[in-house]
Amino acid sequence: MDTKDILKKVRKIEIKTRRLSNHIFSGEYHSSFKGRGMTFSEVRQYQFGDDVRAIDWNVTARYNEPYIKVFEEERELTMMLMVDVSGSESFGTKNEFKKDIVTEIAATMAFSATQNNDKIGLILFSDQVELYIPPKKGKSHVLRIIRELIEFQPKSRKTDVGQALKFLSGVLKKRAIVFLISDFMATPDYEHTLKIASKKHDITGVRVYDIREEEMPNIGLVNMLDAETGESMLVNTGAKSVRLQYSAYYQERLKYFKETFSRCGAGSLSTRVDESYVTKLLGYFKSR
Repeated sequence: MDTKDILKKVRKIEIKTRRLSNHIFSGEYHSSFKGRGMTFSEVRQYQFGDDVRAIDWNVTARYNEPYIKVFEEERELTMMLMVDVSGSESFGTKNEFKKDIVTEIAATMAFSATQNNDKIGLILFSDQVELYIPPKKGKSHVLRIIRELIEFQPKSRKTDVGQALKFLSGVLKKRAIVFLISDFMATPDYEHTLKIASKKHDITGVRVYDIREEEMPNIGLVNMLDAETGESMLVNTGAKSVRLQYSAYYQERLKYFKETFSRCGAGSLSTRVDESYVTKLLGYFKSR
């Protein structure tokens, strides 16, 4: 893809996703996430009706009467987009690949954050961190992020969600709103790093998948290519045992994704490439 084509595609995505973020998401994003970033301001004497959970027990003990901590909302938040760029994201059987929908979701969230004058950063990952763009404000910064999402060529085609989360915990010291966008078909071994990261950050896992990934169709002998290893193999999809084995593999990863994010106190949602991710995101924001 040459520079002209890239700019054309960036512009197309900007027009579509900016409209969504302006008219639909900015209000929902604001009400869902504003107020999550709070900084300590002062202590004052307890008044009737105050939340007892805010009592500062050290000051209370010192003065022998109840005092509470007062917090104020941070004027700006930081959004970090963590995007899976491994080989499996190039899969698609409908009109679009998973990669296309992932790019649109990331761009929509970035413009929504910009509407609120928040900083936006980007982590592109495979089984390693491929690219890190530190959080910054501004339209030109968002357009750079979209350009990277479109044209970036990863060194590896494999996936390691845990490595990406470990990097996030090391590089971002201040609390951030994190959207981790992937198909989550990686090896189910990222619970420990997610637990650590979600104690500091507000994390949401966004699973993007294709209808054909849910079950293997019975279409006889098929030459299949593993997008992440590059390995080609002849698979007999007519064998019930093969289809059941694939179904168990898929369901194991789906169950791990849902249960792990829930256990770690992180949010999660799933959207199929042929569904409206707008509806899914709005439903998620409202549920918060």
